[in-house]
Parts: sequence; C-alpha cells; structure tokens
Amino acid sequence: MEIAVTGGSGRLAGVLIKQLFQEGYSVRCLDWAIPSDPPEPANLSIGTGQMTQVHIDLNDLDALTQAIRGCNAVAHLAAFTSPWGQQPGVVYANNTIATYNVLHAASDLGIRYVSIASSVNAIGGLGSQQGHFAYFPVDEEHPTFSEDDYSLSKWVGEQIAHSYARRFPRMTISSLRYHALPDVPPQLQTILETSDAPAARNAWSFTLISEAARACVLAMQAAYFGHEIFCICSQRSTSAIPSLTLAKHAFPDVPIRGDLSGHKSFFDCSKAERLLGWRHSAD
Repeated sequence: MEIAVTGGSGRLAGVLIKQLFQEGYSVRCLDWAIPSDPPEPANLSIGTGQMTQVHIDLNDLDALTQAIRGCNAVAHLAAFTSPWGQQPGVVYANNTIATYNVLHAASDLGIRYVSIASSVNAIGGLGSQQGHFAYFPVDEEHPTFSEDDYSLSKWVGEQIAHSYARRFPRMTISSLRYHALPDVPPQLQTILETSDAPAARNAWSFTLISEAARACVLAMQAAYFGHEIFCICSQRSTSAIPSLTLAKHAFPDVPIRGDLSGHKSFFDCSKAERLLGWRHSAD
C-alpha cells in the first residue's frame, strides 16, 4: 500500500514516514520543498517501504489529483503552523485551500482514508489574547473561540472535512487535534499562570511528535466511515501544579465536567482511544 504525505519536508512528516516504512507502507512525499535528508527505508530494521518525492503546489488541484493517483490514503500535514510571520489572510487561505484540495482530490479518486493534521487551536488558543474555555476537560464538541488566521483555518478545515464526509459517506476522514509536538516531554512548569499566559491559553498540554505520527497511522487504518475529530494530547499536564489548582486560578468560572485530579490533562482523548486504539504511550 502507498500513502501520500503532504508537507513531506516537515518535522512531523519525517517521523510519520519512518513509522510508515516500519509498517511496510510505501510513501509518496508531496511538498513545495524537497527534504535535504529524507528518511531511507533501507536504514530501518523493519519494513520494506519505498519513497517517491513529488514537488508540488497544493493550490494546483489538477496537479495534486495526478500526484496522489494510485495511493491508498493521504496524510495531509502541509500547513502554516502558526498565525505569525505572514501577511493577513495568507495563513488562512493557504491552510483552507490546501485542505479543500486534498479532500476534493481524494474523493474524486475514490481514496477512502484521509488523515488531516488539525490542532487544539481549532477552538482558539495560540493567537488568542487569553484562554477561553466553555468547560474542562476539553473534548471534540467544545465550541470554537478562535481569534486568529491559524486557529480559524484549522476550525474551517474540520468543517470542510464534515462537508466531504456528508457527500462521500464511505470515506474515512480524521482530523487530529495535535498540540505543540516536542520531541521529548517538556520540563514541568512550577508557576501559577493567569488566563493570558501562553501555557494557560492552550491549557497546559502537549503531544509528543512520535505519538502524533502514531495517531496518524492508526487513523489510516480505522474501521469507521465518515469524519471524526480527535483530541490527540498527552494524558498529563505540562505543570507540576495539580490541574484543579491551575484551573481554579486561571479560569475560576469554567465548569469542571470531568476528572482533573492529580496532573491529568485538560483535554479528553478518550474518543481517540475508543475509535483509533490510540493513547499517549508516554503517560
């Protein structure tokens, strides 16, 4: 089987491609830039996958359709990953059009599986002036309070996926809400923060990059049909301070609907465990 991976020169793609090789998949690596040091399947102890590199602009729908023809699934990772560094509208336009084109091309070719790198910022956070939450722990039904191009693009990308799943109900589309993607667990914080602090705005969480890649692999093997959104985060917070203490200090008016005992995560990832068999293995 062959998997198309957009954004193939990125950090997450590099980890994902190695995991796909280990499972015996071949990879068609799509990107505007070609990685200078691509993963080599021959250097891995498991798997026989091969890789083809394709230089492409995801804004070109016809070229994209031809580029993924014959693939069994698409892992869509290509995106601007923050609201900063671009002129207004660029991040939003790039991220939403690329997601639309990937889903359109996949549906046109009869490709069942599309895994999309979404973000916890689909509900707001990174570019917000302060954290805004309706309840804790956050789940996939949480409303969006986005304030910036990046967060808005991730939320709209999920709505595009809903639309394609309605039209093509035999597709399996997964929007994976990642967070931060460090290589190793972050150092635990020891400061009580207010709602405008960076960690509080994104609810003291992270996703190891290896675990993000593993969730992507599982999403392209899932048994369900339609579009599902998944919180893909560590099951513990990034703070040495108990989660309930953090919540009461920074967000005293936000209701607690689930278990925040100890240092448990502010994100509920039980849906990913139930439908994908994924749980952050470092927890």
